[in-house]
Amino acid sequence: MDYLYTKNGRPLKRRGDDLFSSSGTHVGRIRGEKVFDSTGRYAGTVVGDRVIYRSTHSASISGPFAQRASAGFGRANRAGTGAWGDEPPFPD
Repeated sequence: MDYLYTKNGRPLKRRGDDLFSSSGTHVGRIRGEKVFDSTGRYAGTVVGDRVIYRSTHSASISGPFAQRASAGFGRANRAGTGAWGDEPPFPD
């Protein structure tokens, strides 16, 4: 299990190809370097240990998936990054 962070530093738990918010909400699935939400829409790109929404990748789509349940977790936020892109649209 790995941890990734959003552009603004919110922690995400990675279990296999699945991403979960700190509350345990299944927020996305990783396909290559891109993250897609449960409807198959682009939600972000993995850049190092960050997930950043990049509008130039927003035309990408994937198949929908059923959300999984996960326990919440406690992990400190990190400082935001100045990398190009926006905060992904993940719920807390």
